[in-house]
Amino acid sequence: MRRTLAGLSPAPSTVRWVANAERQTQLGEADLYPAGTVPASPSKAGHALKRTVDILGATTGLVLLAPLLVATAVAIKVNSQGPVVFRQKRHGANGTTFEIYKFRTMYVEQCDESGVRQTVENDPRVTPVGRFLRQSNFDELPQLINVLRGEMSLVGPRPHVPGMLAAGVPYEELDPRYMHRHKVKPGLTGLAQVNGYRGETTTRHAALMRLEFDLAYLEQRSFLLDIKIIFRTAVQEFFKGSGC
Repeated sequence: MRRTLAGLSPAPSTVRWVANAERQTQLGEADLYPAGTVPASPSKAGHALKRTVDILGATTGLVLLAPLLVATAVAIKVNSQGPVVFRQKRHGANGTTFEIYKFRTMYVEQCDESGVRQTVENDPRVTPVGRFLRQSNFDELPQLINVLRGEMSLVGPRPHVPGMLAAGVPYEELDPRYMHRHKVKPGLTGLAQVNGYRGETTTRHAALMRLEFDLAYLEQRSFLLDIKIIFRTAVQEFFKGSGC
């Protein structure tokens, strides 16, 4: 499949999407990043611009969404006992870990702090309010605080828990390039998510395609690409509820 920010169109299976909408490359079976290589880093100015956008975006989001955040917190407390916010260790940039914030969507006694066991459709651990939050992605909104703290970015590969399983196998065992995705800050949304790869990964194919998009983002990341991904996420969330 050939994937662009505008959508999907048929192409030979050897075509891998490279994250510039105006440039698509046939890579055959060659690795996008051979094992042991590191994608180039953007300039200091690029880092500064991205951080500025992160701060402005997260601050604006928290202010505009404040009523929704409060209403969500109340709904969680009314629906089930326990804290409003769930915290969990995730991979950060360059081998670090950090504590991610999410609205709690599971019953307290069934919360999986390790995160290794992925949530599945109709998961009995999820509360009624939590089910809505997950379907709407509202459970991710507290991560705007992680963005302000500098632990996450608005755009980047989604943060995984250490030992993340994909199709029942540790991700790093599926592909030796997996750890490359942790060379940058994880994001609220990313290239994989706007191309339909989000939620549980029950098949090897889905897991590897997610990784391909994450690595493609690392190769082609830029201010313009970030803006496109943010816009695409906003459109998907508003019309379909299928963004990040």
